[in-house]
Amino acid sequence: MDSLIDTDRLTPWLAQHVPDMQPPYDLAKISGGQSNPTFALHAANGSFVLRRKPAGVLLKSAHAVDREFRVQSALSGSDIPVPKMFALCQDPDVLGADFYVMEMLDGRVFDDPTLPSIARVDRLPILREMNRVLAAIHSVDIHAVGLGDYGPDGNYYRRQIDRWTKQYRATQTEDIPEMNALMAWLDENLPDDDGQRSLVHGDFRLDNLMFDKHSAECIAVLDWELSTLGHPYADLAAVIMQWAMPATADGRGLRGIDRADQGLMEDQEFIDLYCARRGLAGIDRFGFYLAFCYFRMAGILQGVKKRALDGNASDPTRGIRLGAFVPEFARLGLDAAKTV
Repeated sequence: MDSLIDTDRLTPWLAQHVPDMQPPYDLAKISGGQSNPTFALHAANGSFVLRRKPAGVLLKSAHAVDREFRVQSALSGSDIPVPKMFALCQDPDVLGADFYVMEMLDGRVFDDPTLPSIARVDRLPILREMNRVLAAIHSVDIHAVGLGDYGPDGNYYRRQIDRWTKQYRATQTEDIPEMNALMAWLDENLPDDDGQRSLVHGDFRLDNLMFDKHSAECIAVLDWELSTLGHPYADLAAVIMQWAMPATADGRGLRGIDRADQGLMEDQEFIDLYCARRGLAGIDRFGFYLAFCYFRMAGILQGVKKRALDGNASDPTRGIRLGAFVPEFARLGLDAAKTV
């Protein structure tokens, strides 16, 4: 059994808080994630998912499984598909850290944005559905679903740049001049606040969506750890940023791919479709939002690398590999800044 799960303590908690689940229980680690360890929790009457904070010393506000639980609970029944939430535990005497139990869904997750496992004709509908879900997230009535206080007021980018600069400095393992330059540029080039304030996912990309096994319907948006209230263009730019990555297992991008030949969407086509769904004429200074996303991802990956070096990463070997992308993300962020 995984050292992060003490079944002797977990079993009575499950009996009290998740009565729908019937013992005996069996747990298996779900591989792939770099943030919050996730487990398949098999019971006598079905399977569930347990997601908990990692072990070790953690950065303040990081690994917020309580926020994941809250936002997905609030979105139940909305246009945004989420798994059913069963229970949240914030008692450290159970597993030593916060965790929650949610529904296990049976669907498809696409790690490779070239979508090689499905027919060419079926690829565009997947990306159109991805676009629809993103616009739906940004169209949620945050007050109606009880999320009006889910994030602070004020300039989202000012807040995020300050936060991730602090996080990056706290996990820095070497000096990266490009990262220093990118942080300075962002600090000096904040756009004026245009008044948009919506729910933002914070890590919106194809492999954080689950699709129906037989259609293009999205059945779940996953990994809400970085969600908050903020500016919607950050999520949109995150998609375009991801597609600019190398077309490799770690890069999970579309760099060098002939998208028209493969039945995939071009960047501007995705942006235009999003704008049409939200009634926007277009997006000015998109390069700033793209540069911001490169900076934030570099900060995230630096944290992954530091946890791997400290022995706290969910997958230490992969964490080290992903950490090697930090300088490249910083360089790409500077390139995006030049387009503003």
